[in-house]
Amino acid sequence: VIKCKAAVAWEAGKPLSIEEVEVAPPKAHEVRIKIVATAVCHTDAYTLSGADPEGCFPVILGHEGAGIVESVGEGVTKVKKGDTVIPLYIPQCGECKFCKNPKTNLCQKIRITQGKGVMPDGTSRFTCKGKQIYHFMGTSTFSEYTVVADISVAKIDAAAPLDKVCLLGCGISTGYGAAVNTAKVEPGSTCAVFGLGGVGLAVIMGCKIAGASRIIGIDINKDKYAKAKEFGATECISPQDSKKPIQEVLVEMTDGGVDYSFECIGNVGVMRAALEACHKGWGLSVIVGVAAAGQEISTRPFQLVTGRTWKGTAFGGWKSVDNVPKLVTEYMSKKIKVDEFVTHTLPFDKVNEAFELMHSGK
Repeated sequence: VIKCKAAVAWEAGKPLSIEEVEVAPPKAHEVRIKIVATAVCHTDAYTLSGADPEGCFPVILGHEGAGIVESVGEGVTKVKKGDTVIPLYIPQCGECKFCKNPKTNLCQKIRITQGKGVMPDGTSRFTCKGKQIYHFMGTSTFSEYTVVADISVAKIDAAAPLDKVCLLGCGISTGYGAAVNTAKVEPGSTCAVFGLGGVGLAVIMGCKIAGASRIIGIDINKDKYAKAKEFGATECISPQDSKKPIQEVLVEMTDGGVDYSFECIGNVGVMRAALEACHKGWGLSVIVGVAAAGQEISTRPFQLVTGRTWKGTAFGGWKSVDNVPKLVTEYMSKKIKVDEFVTHTLPFDKVNEAFELMHSGK
């Protein structure tokens, strides 16, 4: 058993608490990882807020991390002690019907136990002050050591800087993949990206790499426009600058609508606007943002009858074990940006400050 520091969420709506936790050794088909770097994501904040129907407390959050394998359980063959890895919140077992189908990346092998905050055998590897602590998204990267299923880990280039490539565990991969895998953006096309946070910037990057000729960024926070343009946005607009609904503004700006739109916020009203900003006959809108539990999307069916398509994406459609190492290689060869997504680097005990910076759009 390893004793180490972790940021524990004791209850919903309260700040994280840095505690000493005990991390049990990995059981069969499990891997214990020394986490070197982790990022914060709105999904962590969503669960912490209490709005997540799958949220269980007390829990160790975090799902964008990178580290070194400390030990492996019985039967683990894909990684060994000392390997550099990224934990995966969407695993890839290679055996379930989802993994065998090239149309999806949503491996279901450990979905039920992962959703309940436990390892595949139904128990936790974390304890603190004599209490069992739940796992989060199968990763729990807000701990100096974590235990994950062996199908939830990608072995990556040992030379990769972990304080950067941890971002490939969720946000960058999600946005980039939404453009290149889910939408399959075509050269010369026009795109609109709603929400210019980390995921939105990654979508812009993907659209640019795919050869889009016009990329319109949409956000009410104008402080984000300069960064969006650095990533490839050709222009940026705010919905607050017009009396007309934003979809009408976009339809006018683009002679009938955009070819591709992306909702990167998790707001059902914006999801509707993103669909309705698409061009009749071929426009495609991708939902990337996660809306709160119980919310529903709506539009007039005629929007779809007249040739628009509504799609969703999880982790950008990447089959995780196969593709995360390739994304790291793309970063190392400068095909995709990663360093530019990092705005602040804080010591682990300032994790609550990191959330405040994220909430304030910084």
